Amino acid sequence: MEDYLQRLNPEQRNAVTHSTGPLMVIAGAGSGKTRVLTYRIVHLLKSGVYPHNILSLTFTNKASKEMRNRIELMVGESDARSLWMGTFHSVFSKILRFEAEKLNYPSNFTIYDTDDSKSLVRSIIKELNLDKDIYKVGMIRNRISSLKNNFITPAGYNNKSELNQQDKIAKRTEFGRIYQMYVQRCEKASAMDFDDLLLKTYQLLENHPDVLLKYQEKFKYLLIDEYQDTNHVQYLIIKKLAALNENICIVGDDAQSIYAFRGANIQNILNFKVDYPNYKTYKLEQNYRSTSTIVEAANSIIKQNEKQIEKNVWTSNTKGDKIIVVKTGSDNDEGRLVANTISDVQLRNQAHHKDFAILYRTNAQSRSLEESLRKRNIPYKIYGGLSFYQRKEIKDLLAYYRLAINPNDEEAFKRIINYPTRGIGATTIQRLNVFANEKNKSIWEVINHLDEADININKGTQKKLKEFALMINNFIINSKQKDAHTIAEEIAKQTGLFNNLYTDKSPEGVSRFENIQELLNGIKDFSETAEQGLNKLPDFMADVALLTDQDKETEDDFNKVTLMTVHAAKGLEFPYVFVVGLEENLFPSMMSGESQENLEEERRLFYVAITRAKKRLFLSFASTRFKWGQLTDCQPSRFISELDDKFLEKHELTPKTKEYASHKIYAKTKYKKKTYSPPTKKFVTPKNLTNINRAKNISINESDLSKIQNGMQVKHSRFGEGKVLSISGEGSNKKATVFFTGIGQKELLLKFAKLELKN
Repeated sequence: MEDYLQRLNPEQRNAVTHSTGPLMVIAGAGSGKTRVLTYRIVHLLKSGVYPHNILSLTFTNKASKEMRNRIELMVGESDARSLWMGTFHSVFSKILRFEAEKLNYPSNFTIYDTDDSKSLVRSIIKELNLDKDIYKVGMIRNRISSLKNNFITPAGYNNKSELNQQDKIAKRTEFGRIYQMYVQRCEKASAMDFDDLLLKTYQLLENHPDVLLKYQEKFKYLLIDEYQDTNHVQYLIIKKLAALNENICIVGDDAQSIYAFRGANIQNILNFKVDYPNYKTYKLEQNYRSTSTIVEAANSIIKQNEKQIEKNVWTSNTKGDKIIVVKTGSDNDEGRLVANTISDVQLRNQAHHKDFAILYRTNAQSRSLEESLRKRNIPYKIYGGLSFYQRKEIKDLLAYYRLAINPNDEEAFKRIINYPTRGIGATTIQRLNVFANEKNKSIWEVINHLDEADININKGTQKKLKEFALMINNFIINSKQKDAHTIAEEIAKQTGLFNNLYTDKSPEGVSRFENIQELLNGIKDFSETAEQGLNKLPDFMADVALLTDQDKETEDDFNKVTLMTVHAAKGLEFPYVFVVGLEENLFPSMMSGESQENLEEERRLFYVAITRAKKRLFLSFASTRFKWGQLTDCQPSRFISELDDKFLEKHELTPKTKEYASHKIYAKTKYKKKTYSPPTKKFVTPKNLTNINRAKNISINESDLSKIQNGMQVKHSRFGEGKVLSISGEGSNKKATVFFTGIGQKELLLKFAKLELKN
């Protein structure tokens, strides 16, 4: 038996060596699914399958790159590079560029990212003079995306009375017109958005049987990672491609299906046996990642779900420490707890910052955590913030690159026509835009034949437009002849953008200049490592258009604590994991109350969160949290009560010591199985948190500031009841340091504080 097969357990080996026919691999968390996918491809290659006959689809560039690197080490660079391997969007965009003419698109079409799509929607709303409060850009763009993913074209929308009625009720009667114009503008600009990459691939295969047969014969073996996350369009494309040979291998875990909000359909994996009745299934149930305590606790939570493929995840790893569960007074207390615990664990275990991850349900929760980490000088990075390729200076330069490839790209054009400033104002751009729309031409076509256009633009501005057109035309010619880095550097310098940033010596300007240099470094690396003939600027831009936040990680980001949403954490692992904000209406989300289906997805999300941990897992929740500017009482998440108590060690963060002590009186909250109901019991609050006399309140006037003494009980209109810890300052500058229950310590200027004295 080949050496590489010896590295697999029996179930992994069976999945890897499966010969032909449909194959479903159910891979529990930490069970080595990436290894199985990788080794199966290696096994196919070693069995004589040609690399170009294998199609492997993933959801992230990072996963695809890691797999390709592993394969390269085992079979060599040539075979690894010849594989059709990448994300759904990258592979389908490649097919679309080959077959573009069948869809009346040029092969150099632009891919609009989310910002480009929003910008186009914003322009259309402005042109139609619509109320931007009713026609909100983000909502309109999301609605267009949803319609496309459900195969509803503008014509189809107009024929669906229920959709029209919905918009009529919402006073969005012009939505259909916006959608129609959006599609037309994309086509005119030779652009596709992310949804088009899927939709148009399906249309290509559906409407052109010869093309479908070509790719069915080409892709004799299909391997799909994270199959539970596929949406309806992806599912249909895969089904079409696999129909001829049915050599389809799907790998996934129904327990980690968490993307319903963006169209993922768990039924795709649950119904695999219906689509392929002669399928074979293998279950990877051995977890190599986590301690047995974490694995068994995760099992105890996910068994609460009704919709699932039965499996029993287990591990031979050590038992490990119990899961720490801590109740804190407030979200700020929770932040301090996490930061202090990280410092403590680092000290005790010689751990690195990169060993820690803090996971939350919503991005807004990061604020209190960031503050606490900064105060303790703990370096951190946030996934889901502004990615490298979304920074203004990067997008500006990329817009020039886009124009050099596809000059009809109007979003790119509008972005840089007057940047750096060249005296082409908003009025001129508006006139060009109106004329172009009237003639159904792109703005580029108009300025390239400016002498033939009847537009009210003065001769000075016309000269500047012609100079701009000449510059872009030179870039177009050179981009086809020179490698990506050479032309990229030329564009950065000749446009004036490079010099513009270089001369700005402010800290922000220096940072922006460094970012531009980093981009050019990345292009240089691309040019030097790309396959022969694929090192031109269009090749680089096709790659960049599909990158995600996690694909651009600098060396400076390497040794930092990671903050991210649970959704962003999927597929990752860390020795130490904190899951914060485990409160009802936060995690599970308030939206999960709509159905049992939604609640089950939230539970799967929690399952994903806790299975990221390798060594230690910390769970926390707050008694009070600021929501929409209001201090709100919180109830602990039902998910805590669903975890088996034998795996937990429960604590209370005490206000006196700011440390957590054993808390033996956690109340078990009962929840109805099928409905999202509020908790029937409240947490029992220890006496040391509420040792406050409930008596008559006495207001303190400015003249009575001397009445405030150390140890007094007071009340504040916003922060509630608290105890005075210390007094400082004199007269009108007199301050009090007060510990407020559930909030923590605050320093208040007494003349403004309007405290009430308790007696």
